[in-house]
Amino acid sequence: MPVPALRLLPWLLLPLVLVGGVLAYLWSPEPQGGGGYSLVEIERGELAATVSATGTLNPLVTVLVGTQVSGTIDELHADFNTRVEKGDVIAQIDPALFQARAAEAEANLKSAEAARDRAWVAVLDARRNLKRLAALQDRQLVSESEIDAARFAVDAAVVEHRVAEAAVAQAVASLEHERLNLEHTTIHAPIDGVVISRDVDVGQTVAASLQAPTLFTIAQDLSQMQIETDVDEAYIGAIGEGQPVRFTVFAYPDRVFTGVVSQVRLQPTVEAGVVKYNCIIRVDNEDLALKPGMTATVSIEVERRDETLKVPNAALRFVPEDLDVATLRQLRQSLKPHQGVLWTPASAGLEPLTVELGLVGENETQVMGPDIEAGLAVAVPMRGDAGQRTGPRGFRLF
Repeated sequence: MPVPALRLLPWLLLPLVLVGGVLAYLWSPEPQGGGGYSLVEIERGELAATVSATGTLNPLVTVLVGTQVSGTIDELHADFNTRVEKGDVIAQIDPALFQARAAEAEANLKSAEAARDRAWVAVLDARRNLKRLAALQDRQLVSESEIDAARFAVDAAVVEHRVAEAAVAQAVASLEHERLNLEHTTIHAPIDGVVISRDVDVGQTVAASLQAPTLFTIAQDLSQMQIETDVDEAYIGAIGEGQPVRFTVFAYPDRVFTGVVSQVRLQPTVEAGVVKYNCIIRVDNEDLALKPGMTATVSIEVERRDETLKVPNAALRFVPEDLDVATLRQLRQSLKPHQGVLWTPASAGLEPLTVELGLVGENETQVMGPDIEAGLAVAVPMRGDAGQRTGPRGFRLF
């Protein structure tokens, strides 16, 4: 090998040595310091059992404001976040076409009234003619057939007058209809509230042929809101009206809001084969921090115990690393329903303590037994310790 190549050999091997050292460090077993557990004390205090769910915040009353007539939006008097009162004009549809139709209907009414009056004059003329012929008949100057023809003319004139009166009534109804359509071109706010959605712009044409198009969405009062959340059928039996609720929203991760269950609806919904029931939670929103449509992470308090002994749930899941499988199986088989095992420190290490389990909370569980007292030390897994597993250190992709 040439001399320059020998001089470059150490530099070529150096990256391989470094990579090998890094891999050996990353894949070396983690040390098992501390025996894989730490000690906590049994505490006395409040414990609450909760049911968790997610829901959506909505106003108590939301009205979709539409239009009963078609036309072009001529004016808008409300926008997003505009506060309105009942009766305020919030939009105007171009009224020109409806004004023309109303004028046409009014003209038709006048024409029908004139035709009715003309028919009444015909009735009067027919009656006068009949009276004249009757006087001539007394002097035997006209025949009986002429009298019959005159009576028929009177009856026909009366019928024509009734037809004319019906035409007048129809014209009146048509005029009222066109005037009502003209009034509907002015859109009024149906309730007091805040506009949370505007779905049209000036110049846009709206068609109300099949259904009323939505122009605005108005929320009646944003200081009072509700959460609509679905609760699994396995937990719905524990939910009742008046139960306190705590919830958070993504917009304020460090703030906890409160509410009360106001209704448990009986209509079931099925999602992916799971039956759920809709629960309504009433919420005070005096500072208007909560907005419609926010996602709420809800915790419904279904039961509470005061001054009870409790331990972290992790303490009931803890198993010493040196416990053999046969002993663990035997210990679990000896447990009765609603019993668990805590591990307490002793001179020879850790020893099991069987306890009665009561109310189960989100992070803590009520424990009872003759040897259970506040301050008793029990073992829990060390934070970040997932049992007695060993594995590579460093970043893991899977």
